[in-house]
Amino acid sequence: MIALGEVLVEIMRKELDVSHNVPGVYLGPYPSGAPAIFIDTVARLGSNAGFIGVVGDDDFGELLVDRLRGDGVDVSYLRITEGYTTGTAFVMYYSSGSRRFIFHLRHAAAGQLCPEDVKKDYIADSKILHIMGSALSISESSREACYKAARIAHESNITVTLDPNLRPELLDVETIRRICKPVLQVSRIVFPSKLEATTLTGIKDPIKAGKSLIEMGPEMAVVKMGSKGAITVTGEEITYEPAFDVSEIDPTGAGDIYDGAFVHGLLQGWTLRRIMEFASAAGAIKVTRFGPMNGPSSRKEVEQFIQEHKKRINSEELEDSS
Repeated sequence: MIALGEVLVEIMRKELDVSHNVPGVYLGPYPSGAPAIFIDTVARLGSNAGFIGVVGDDDFGELLVDRLRGDGVDVSYLRITEGYTTGTAFVMYYSSGSRRFIFHLRHAAAGQLCPEDVKKDYIADSKILHIMGSALSISESSREACYKAARIAHESNITVTLDPNLRPELLDVETIRRICKPVLQVSRIVFPSKLEATTLTGIKDPIKAGKSLIEMGPEMAVVKMGSKGAITVTGEEITYEPAFDVSEIDPTGAGDIYDGAFVHGLLQGWTLRRIMEFASAAGAIKVTRFGPMNGPSSRKEVEQFIQEHKKRINSEELEDSS
């Protein structure tokens, strides 16, 4: 399993509703970057994982390399470059749950990913290639690196998965639609949020939007709806999986961790229902923890979370019936 794209540190407001233009306290740096969160999750859950990206020759870069390597990710193609600082993102949270970012990526090391970083044998020897829309949006060279990887994977019969991961702070929506199209056409699975599905298709209903997406190329559209669960749409069926009821602390990275857990289940050959339950549990664990990459530490933790949840539901049902 390989992912490529931006890897960065995230620095987060301590308090809610404090704008970036107001002096105040931030927490961090935390390892981040949607493709990096995804691949770190894949490794922690026990699947083979490799990452292609660029960091600066600085303390932030060292933090990121150490984190990914320590969690079992192959970082032999994570390039350390001089002359560029490691990518950063500053994020604030509103009481509503929405977020506001300031990115330093295009002119940082993260934006220097290029086609030369993508080696044919490395991609062709994998089983799945995962691409994020944010990696397509950062810079032209990063986008061309993703396109090259997608072409190699497609020609080698490697499964391609895509998370649109729309970032309006980086590019406008119409441009994002256009640059996602070449990857969408060769993808087997697309993982949009409900809003992203609407943005890409112009359709508000998640099921109809999912059907529209699979007409563009993928076999499967997994529409993530946060606390309302997820819907998987294929040409043959529609499968709904409810979300786990947890107290949210930090939603950042939950969608990327959901993707990683879903792909892990795919690699194990599980049924779709089991995959969706597992991915939902992994995402639920993440939102209870502060820090973008701080999801489940292992497959065992996710499975125990599911079992404990089922026991609690059964206990509550028994109490209600007595």
